[in-house]
Amino acid sequence: MVKRNREESEDAGSNKRLRCHPRDRLSALSDELLLVLLSYLPVHDLTRCEQLSSRLRTLASDSQIWKSAYYDRFVRPRAARIPGIREANASNRSLLYSSKLSKWLEDGPLVKRGGATNWKRQYKLRHNWSRGSCKRTETEIAKRPPIPPLLVRLHDGIIITADSISGLRAWSTRGGESRIASMIWDTCSHSSAAPSALAIDTSSTGADDLRISVGFLDGSFGLYILDRRKRSLKCQYLHAPSTNGSIGAIAFAFPYLLTMTEAQLLSLYRFRIIDDELSDPGNLDPPRLLSSLKSHTAWPPLSLAIKCSPTGVSTSIAYAMPVYTAGWSVGLQELRLTTEGTILESRLATPFSQGFRPLGASENRAGPSSMNGSPQTADAASVRFTSPSAKPTSLSYTHPYLLTAYSDNTMTLYMVTSNARELFIGPGKPLCGHTSSVLGAHVGDRGKAVSVSAGGNDLRVWELEAGLSSSSSRRRAVWTEASVMVRPETADEQQDFISRQKDQNPTISNLTAQEELVTSKGWLSFDEEQVVMLGEKSQGSQALVVYNFA
Repeated sequence: MVKRNREESEDAGSNKRLRCHPRDRLSALSDELLLVLLSYLPVHDLTRCEQLSSRLRTLASDSQIWKSAYYDRFVRPRAARIPGIREANASNRSLLYSSKLSKWLEDGPLVKRGGATNWKRQYKLRHNWSRGSCKRTETEIAKRPPIPPLLVRLHDGIIITADSISGLRAWSTRGGESRIASMIWDTCSHSSAAPSALAIDTSSTGADDLRISVGFLDGSFGLYILDRRKRSLKCQYLHAPSTNGSIGAIAFAFPYLLTMTEAQLLSLYRFRIIDDELSDPGNLDPPRLLSSLKSHTAWPPLSLAIKCSPTGVSTSIAYAMPVYTAGWSVGLQELRLTTEGTILESRLATPFSQGFRPLGASENRAGPSSMNGSPQTADAASVRFTSPSAKPTSLSYTHPYLLTAYSDNTMTLYMVTSNARELFIGPGKPLCGHTSSVLGAHVGDRGKAVSVSAGGNDLRVWELEAGLSSSSSRRRAVWTEASVMVRPETADEQQDFISRQKDQNPTISNLTAQEELVTSKGWLSFDEEQVVMLGEKSQGSQALVVYNFA
C-alpha cells in the first residue's frame, strides 16, 4: 500500500474540515423572524424544532403559535358547523371571536384568560382526547361492595363517594393525592339509613368550599360542605324521614334542592339565605317546599337539573317512560317558577309526535293529525314508535343532548329544543360502536359524551355536535367515526402489565389478566382532563379508575 505524503494529507484534512462546518444562517435571524417562520410549520414539525436547541425550544413553545394551532384545529371547524354563521376573516387567521360564538363553543374562559392560558397544554389535552390517549390509575375504595351500591360524583378534580359502610368521603385525582376527607353517617347526621342518591353543587362560586347533598333510603336528605383547604367534611342540615319512599335522584344548586322519590314524587326545596350564608359553614335552617308534583309515568333511570336566575328557577327532569305496545321511550318535563315558588310554566315533551295513535303496529306511514287538523308526515320517531324498544340502562341529559344507553350494544341521541316558545325532542339518532351491552353513558360539556360497556374494557368518547349542524353538514358527517375508543396503554406497556400479573399468579392467562382487572359497574363521569369510572375487581373489591388525558 502506497502511503500519501504529508502535504496531500494536510490538504485533504483541510478540505474535510471546511465541509463539516457549513455556515449557520438560521441562528443569525432575529426572534421575531423565527416566530413568523415557526407559525407556518405543522404541529409535528413544531415539536421537532423544540429538540434542536434551547432557543428554538423557547420560541416553538410560544403561546400565540399554539393558540393559532388550537383555533385552527379545534375551534374554527366547530364554528363552521353553526347554521347561518360563516367566518368572514378566516383568510387572515384572526383569533377574535364574538361573544355568541365563544359562549356556544364554551371556550369563553380560555379566551377571557388570554395570556394566562397555557395554549400548548390545551392543544395537547384536546389532541389526547381525540385519539383516546391517556394514563390509567386505580384507587381501591371498598374491600367488598356495599348494599345499596356505592354512589360516586365528580367535580373539579374532586371525587365524592357515599356508601352505607364508610360514609361520605372525598378523593382528589390531582397532585398525587388520594383520600382528603371522610365522615361517618352516625357521627354527624345521627341517621342509620343508607344513602341512595348523591349530588354536588356545581354552580358554587367558592374556591375552597364544595356543597354536597345526599338522599337516604328512609326519604330523608342531608346537606354537607367540604372545606378543601382544611380537608374536612361537615353536616349543615338533615331533613326528617318521609313516608313517600326512598330518594332515587337528587339535584342541588344552592339554595335550591330537587328530589325524586321511588313513589314518583318530585319536590323542590329552597333554603333561606341570611347575609353571607353562602360562605358560612354553619348549620342551615329548614328549607321551604316550593312545589311538589306527582307522576305516574316517570321511571328510572332519571336525570334531574336545576338552573337558577335572578328572577326565578327552572328545573328539568328527563326520565324513562313506558309506552303501551311500544316498549320504552323517554320524556322530558321543564318547570319554571319564581323565587317565591309560584309556577309560571310547566312543559312536557316526548320524542314521538303528539296526538292519537293506534294501539297496534300500523302499515300506514302517515302520522296522526296535528292540533289544527292538518295531516302530518311520519318521521323517524313515528316509525320507531311502532316497534317495541327495551328499557334504557342509562340516561344522561345536558342541554341540548339527551343520551340513552341500551343492553343491545347501542345508544340513542335526542336533540332537545328549549326556548320561550316550545319544548321539543327531535327524533332519536342511533349510535353504534360498542360490542357488548352499554351499562353507562354520560353527557358533558363541549358536545362530548363517554360510555362504557358491560365488561369495562370498552370505554368510548363521542362527539355529538353533528346533531346541531345544518342538513347539508349532517349529510357530510360520517357517524361511524363519531366515537374514539380510549386506549390508556400501548401494546408494550400492556404486555409488561400482563407479565407482572403472571409473575404474581402464574395460573392466570393473558386474557384473564386483562379482563379481570376491572369490571364496570355502570357509573362514569368526566371533566376537562379525565374520565372517572367505578369498577369492581374479580375478588369483589371496588376501585375508582381514573383515565387522565393531560
